[in-house]
Amino acid sequence: MSDKVKIADPGPLGLNCFALTTFLLSLVNAGLIDMEAAGHVWLTSGLVFGGIVQIMAGMWEFKTGNLFGATAFSSYGSFWVSLSLITIFSNQGYIPDTEVNTTLTGWFLVAWTIFTFYMWIGSFKVNTALNVTFTLLLITFILLDIGHFGYPIFNVIGGYVGILTALAAWYTSAAGVLNMVFKETVVPVNKS
Repeated sequence: MSDKVKIADPGPLGLNCFALTTFLLSLVNAGLIDMEAAGHVWLTSGLVFGGIVQIMAGMWEFKTGNLFGATAFSSYGSFWVSLSLITIFSNQGYIPDTEVNTTLTGWFLVAWTIFTFYMWIGSFKVNTALNVTFTLLLITFILLDIGHFGYPIFNVIGGYVGILTALAAWYTSAAGVLNMVFKETVVPVNKS
């Protein structure tokens, strides 16, 4: 009997966590849902599902030996916890609503754009579906960067691209689940 414990692929879970939270905030960024009306929904999702559960998926990826997945899920899970807390602290008045803090949030997003850029490069070696997800995510971050540095219409455009990013992540998550369940490729992740 082997001492090695086999764990299920945590990738689809991590992608689902990322997709759902990205979708909710992107609806707000695109102006399709009012921030006041939806804030509690994306914030709690950002803390719990996009944050804590996605970090857990990243830790399980370490166990499987998948450094790319471990780094991506642990990092983006931490992004969601951080962004949620920034928003909560700001809404509670602990972070003043000033131009300096808006600029700091912009630089926070720029830092995540840098991380996303090199993860995007790595995604070319994983599969096409994940590469599409990272391409859209990189575009989303660039648009949000521009939006936070004085051109707010780019936040709206970034919201729409963020919705596409979420759909691509859900597609990739679905492929991981359905291809495993059916034990054949029913949702392709690479070009034919």
